[in-house]
Amino acid sequence: MSVSMQSSFVGAIAVADLVKTTLGPRGMDKILVPIAAGPKNKHINVTNDGATILRSMHVDNPAAKILIDISKTQDEEVGDGTTTVAVLAGELLREGEKLIHMKLHPQVIINGWRMARDAAKAKLISIARDNSSNQQKFKEDLLNIAKTTLSSKLLTQDKQHFAELAVDAVQRLKGSTNLNYIQVIKKLGGSIKDSFLCDGLILEKEISTGCKRSLKNCRILASNTPMDYDKVKIYGTRVRVESLEKVHEVSEAEKMKMKEKVDRIVAYKPNVYINRQLIYDYPEQLLVEKGIMVIEHADFEGIERISAALGAEIVSTFDSPERSEEVLGTCDSIEEILIGEDKVLKFSGCKRNEACTIVLRGSSQHILDEAERSLHDALCVLVQTVKNKQVIYGGGNSELLMALACEKLAKTVKGKEALAIDAYAKALRQLPITIAQNAGFDANELIHDLEIELSTKEDAGINVDTGSVDSMSRLAITVHHYLYRNA
Repeated sequence: MSVSMQSSFVGAIAVADLVKTTLGPRGMDKILVPIAAGPKNKHINVTNDGATILRSMHVDNPAAKILIDISKTQDEEVGDGTTTVAVLAGELLREGEKLIHMKLHPQVIINGWRMARDAAKAKLISIARDNSSNQQKFKEDLLNIAKTTLSSKLLTQDKQHFAELAVDAVQRLKGSTNLNYIQVIKKLGGSIKDSFLCDGLILEKEISTGCKRSLKNCRILASNTPMDYDKVKIYGTRVRVESLEKVHEVSEAEKMKMKEKVDRIVAYKPNVYINRQLIYDYPEQLLVEKGIMVIEHADFEGIERISAALGAEIVSTFDSPERSEEVLGTCDSIEEILIGEDKVLKFSGCKRNEACTIVLRGSSQHILDEAERSLHDALCVLVQTVKNKQVIYGGGNSELLMALACEKLAKTVKGKEALAIDAYAKALRQLPITIAQNAGFDANELIHDLEIELSTKEDAGINVDTGSVDSMSRLAITVHHYLYRNA
């Protein structure tokens, strides 16, 4: 084996071993310290999220970088299982290194692994369940998946509460997979149990001065348009004047243009006007005089959520007031509320209600950051489940069943590919072994018992609370099957 190949194996396996101890419900946290720690860079993360750990690492080894990219791709595609894919890839490389030492050609190994992969996928599809036709059972599947995902996170002590929050939030999307519509707000103070899903939409802005602080039966016009009258909006324009009177004339002309724009806005007959950009004092004054509540600088994500929740069309021109019923969004009320020490705006009784806000409370910024990462994983997996429907059992059940399918295939294949298929099965076995080891149990004995149970019970898996083989259907340990299909 060449030195460069040996270096690639060592680097990638070292990265996999680093995150290996974080796998499973009893996985340990890592303290991530910035390399250039100083007075301006003091932020330290405490997390067991594989994607966060790997993203924070600085490596020069090419194979290790590819392993980190695999984890990032898993995080983007599925949202969870980042540690799993890193550990699986590391174990495959560990087994591949042994095969290289046995003088197997890399192409032979890859051919065997492709055959094993197909067998594992076929087994995975055969054991997947689809309860989407039964709404009640499918919601139970979603809750079980959320609780299983949160079992290895900071939120495990309150997983029932946060699983319900996550499921309710995803169901509000009504089939959409755009997680930007689920806003997560972090507010210091209180305990983690005080976190809640807002019945409506929250916008972290304030109502402009002179407006009512609350309003009922709101007709909302949302826009993305410049509302500043004191700038000539033509790039590179130069205006020459001979006197201050001419300057005044230019200023008055700009004001008149803005007044005409405000009159066109008023023609839509809204009682609330929300703009993505800043609103200067003069147009704000004109709108307030007309009795319109003004909210400025709602930002891109804020205005998109408002559109999704209120059914408002985001407009940039105001030439079709006859379309006001299609353009305007509605909600029952808008009011200023306090969360912690901050004022925010709450929109209640939204027209479409396809967006929502989860408010996280916690005693420190570290807890809030880790709670957000944990909840994000659960939300991503739930969105994928709503999209792809199928679920499988966790607790090492699916991994060992796939490994057994590969071992069965290896006994029917002639040639050196059989060795590669068997190596693939060993790599899959390392996932439940790692879960058992991280829980402090005798992994070899536990996996042997699990293999025996799987011959008669398809729902058998590892119970990390008791260190025994148990029924995953009874314990409601469920994961989304796309996690492994994508891996």
